[in-house]
Amino acid sequence: MSPDLLMIGSFLLSLLLGMPVAIALGFGGVVGILAGLSPDMLATLGTNTYNSVAKYPLIAIPLFILTGLIFERAGVAASLVRFAQSVIGPRHGGLAVVTVLVCLIMGGMSGSGPADAAAVAMVMLPSMRKAGYPPPFSVSLIAASSSTAILIPPSIALILYSIVVPGVDLRALFAAGLFPGILAGASLLVPALYLSRKFGWENPEVSERPPFWPSFKAALPALFAPVIILGGLRSGLFTPTEAAVVAVTYGVIVGSVIYRNLSFGNLFNLMTEAAVTSGVVMFIIALAGIFAWAGTTLGTFQHLAEGLLSLSDSSWVLLGLVMILVLIAGMLLDAVSIYLILIPIILPMMNHFGWNPIWFGILLAMNIAIGQFTPPVAVNLMVTTRIANVRLEHTLGWAMIFIAAMACSLLLVMLIPGIALWLPEQLGYVVGKW
Repeated sequence: MSPDLLMIGSFLLSLLLGMPVAIALGFGGVVGILAGLSPDMLATLGTNTYNSVAKYPLIAIPLFILTGLIFERAGVAASLVRFAQSVIGPRHGGLAVVTVLVCLIMGGMSGSGPADAAAVAMVMLPSMRKAGYPPPFSVSLIAASSSTAILIPPSIALILYSIVVPGVDLRALFAAGLFPGILAGASLLVPALYLSRKFGWENPEVSERPPFWPSFKAALPALFAPVIILGGLRSGLFTPTEAAVVAVTYGVIVGSVIYRNLSFGNLFNLMTEAAVTSGVVMFIIALAGIFAWAGTTLGTFQHLAEGLLSLSDSSWVLLGLVMILVLIAGMLLDAVSIYLILIPIILPMMNHFGWNPIWFGILLAMNIAIGQFTPPVAVNLMVTTRIANVRLEHTLGWAMIFIAAMACSLLLVMLIPGIALWLPEQLGYVVGKW
């Protein structure tokens, strides 16, 4: 059996046996080295794992994870919900609109879908249940809406993409994700509003509208967070990594001084939780370095790319196949693992057809976002169903509706690259050629 097949086969077998993704990646890389190179090359394991994580931009990942946890615990979601309710007002589907809006804004703080889902679910589920929304619908909508966090800057997934794909400007990626993220959120509103009116959920005559100005005043510190992060990046005041430090500092001030929901003990616990989560992410990245080095040295990724290219001469056909592959991967794996596993395989294809790397990165992120609420794994859906005490299988029908809606927005961005590329071009960032 060829070293390529042994490496890929051992990796897939490890996943099927229930090994953690990081261990499966490392094991697959070791098998590839032993089968195709030499046992002496195992001496490179330490160097490869170190080089994988010894990258300055990666510092932003644990900091943005900490930022998301701080804003989640600081009571930001509750203030945003009250403000959104004061703007939307009582109407059929009003709370559904509030849910999507709050998820979009929270995504501009946390950069993490599961963190976004947990924060919004804790606040929105009691109100939606009281207004007559079926819990399976509510948890599906929150899980789908919170997946837009992978697109709305700052996005942890986009940070990783900019590191894995050489020559990609993270600021351009952040700008490119904004309109597709808003489009994805808007696509979810269409079925949510239709279903709310069809079944008469949320009686406008019973619902109360919070006063606007007090709600706006309470939500103002939270609304400023995305402005500070994106404004600082655009003005050149700080780099994306420095933006993560600013976001943490601002979150601590908002949570402890303004909302007063964070104490020193809370902050210590949040830092511990962020360290554990970051450790898991960095461990995956470190061991993926072994897999990536072995696959590159053996030519495995190049062989797989050539195999895909041999399927068709049409770039659109292969782009569709890649999107299906990424969607299936998104149903089973997290965004970090998907980027580390699939990008080395897809990169030669992207270069062959001249796909714009910024646009292609947004397409991947949108596809992974859909995977975050698509069973069987559906990490966002698992978070919301656990909070609501709802069985995952009861959400399948509702989830499929939102999957179809977001797939339509993905198709639009695929067919009209300008949706993603217009803003970074207007801001003067280098977005490459189409």
